[in-house]
Amino acid sequence: MGSLQEPSALTARLQNTLMSYHSLDENEWRVAKKSKDVTVWRKSSEEFHGYLYKAQGMVDDNPNRIVDYIRPGPYRLDWDSLMTAMDIIETLDQGCCVMRYTTAGQLWNIIAPREFIDFSYTTDYQDGLLSCGISVEHEEQHQSYVRGFNHPCGWFCVPTPDSTTTAAQSLLTGYIQTDLRVGLVSSSLPAFFLAAPIVSQPLFPRPPGF
Repeated sequence: MGSLQEPSALTARLQNTLMSYHSLDENEWRVAKKSKDVTVWRKSSEEFHGYLYKAQGMVDDNPNRIVDYIRPGPYRLDWDSLMTAMDIIETLDQGCCVMRYTTAGQLWNIIAPREFIDFSYTTDYQDGLLSCGISVEHEEQHQSYVRGFNHPCGWFCVPTPDSTTTAAQSLLTGYIQTDLRVGLVSSSLPAFFLAAPIVSQPLFPRPPGF
């Protein structure tokens, strides 16, 4: 995908990859899970032997405040119950950083706690924002965690056309393809278990005063 020595080249490739996912025809996706507020689709990933997931839903707020709860920063831990810790290892160009985060065990610890080292990039998209990332190689690894790997992933957040005249509301669309590296092909895991963290909890708590 690219090197941290050339962050501008990496951000360009990453953004182009997310744009290609965002432009896929609807008939290429299969519904994996649906709730009242969020729908999750999936298709075979071209990056590894697993699935690329697409999640979409409406959120009552503007893109800047929403993305603050997604990109690396203090708000992420407020809502993501799977994430147990997060640190920014290195800040690169504007909007770019390398982050380390850990996740709790899942499925009664059948999936052990994971550690991820991700390059993260946030940029303008239409009238909203795109926050995207990809895992990168990093020598240091904590022995109590299995190193997972996120293939190109990201979230598009754009205001709805009515947001200029009514209460702020945005369309949030995410693309996720995580290789858990559990010693088995990820496609053998039921789609529900990979999609559940997205649809079983709010995207983030409503900020104070709203």
